[in-house]
Amino acid sequence: MILATATPADAPRLTRFVNAAYRGDTARQGWTTEADLLDGQRIDEEGLLEMLARPGAAILLCLNEASELLGSFHVQVKSELVYLSMLAVNPAGQTQGVGKFLLQAAEDYGRQHGCTLSRMTVISVRTELIAYYERRGYHRTGATEPFPTDPRFGIPRQPLVLLVLEKEL
Repeated sequence: MILATATPADAPRLTRFVNAAYRGDTARQGWTTEADLLDGQRIDEEGLLEMLARPGAAILLCLNEASELLGSFHVQVKSELVYLSMLAVNPAGQTQGVGKFLLQAAEDYGRQHGCTLSRMTVISVRTELIAYYERRGYHRTGATEPFPTDPRFGIPRQPLVLLVLEKEL
């Protein structure tokens, strides 16, 4: 597995990849999906470019030897905190260590930028995903955030809330 950092030129490919990993029939091939919770897209190209342009932000890429995209993870440094979001792994290639590789790379990114805490939010009903992060040292803080109402990030089929997870680095 090869670690790279996305550039704005990667936005079209990344947008297609993330949407396929999160929503629709392609996403159902993996062990964790939002396809039954939300309709619509996960991200659009404009939103992805906005994420890349944020101060302290990067989208880490996991590539194979042929430079095929296996996974991606958005990271953003905010003082001593690194915020992680939008982990996407090719559903057909899940359970092969790509997510673990990217999570480690994201935490390392935070450490390299002086962060001592990693934080993320996860949809509260995604129990398998929450358990995955808990096995990797994340814990529920007890805090919640409302799910975004912007249809650019999907249209919930039921009321959703985000749980805040953290890990000391």
